[in-house]
Amino acid sequence: MPKRCKICSEPFEAKLSTFQKTCNNVECLVTFGKKESVRLKQKAFRAEKKAYKQRDRGYWLKRVQTEFNKYIRNRDSQDPCISCKRYHTGQYHAGHYMSVGGHSAALRFDEENCHKQCSVCNNYRSGNLSQYRTNLIDKIGLSAVERLEGPHDPKKYTIDELQKLLVKYQAHNKEWAKSQS
Repeated sequence: MPKRCKICSEPFEAKLSTFQKTCNNVECLVTFGKKESVRLKQKAFRAEKKAYKQRDRGYWLKRVQTEFNKYIRNRDSQDPCISCKRYHTGQYHAGHYMSVGGHSAALRFDEENCHKQCSVCNNYRSGNLSQYRTNLIDKIGLSAVERLEGPHDPKKYTIDELQKLLVKYQAHNKEWAKSQS
């Protein structure tokens, strides 16, 4: 059974090679060569991009933050907003008591520092921190809140640490999903 040309779809007999993809028409050979060149460049670019991501700390930080936030929303799924104590059908965030940008990265993935918070409190009320603190004391205790407010050593996560955290929170989220089904 003859092969079909990848460019013009005409049947042909392979004369150049058993792996020949096009007919012997020069135009088809050139067109196929150009397309194959582009495909190989794209494949190389994707491989380079993937290799870059593997050694990019920011990439891993984003991935861990996404899984951590999902874990916090799952963990507190039955609780109201930590700040306003309302239950509603709107969007919930994983709101940090001590903000990630303004404080040490040591608290970024601290589970006592992050709780389910409605988008209104988190976005439009800047975390509604006075109510957050009051309700947080009720939830985890004064000594834990003072620990969060206290001084912390600067922390810079390595890629290995971030990958371990990612695996940990992915496992927690997977467990939670199983328990819900």
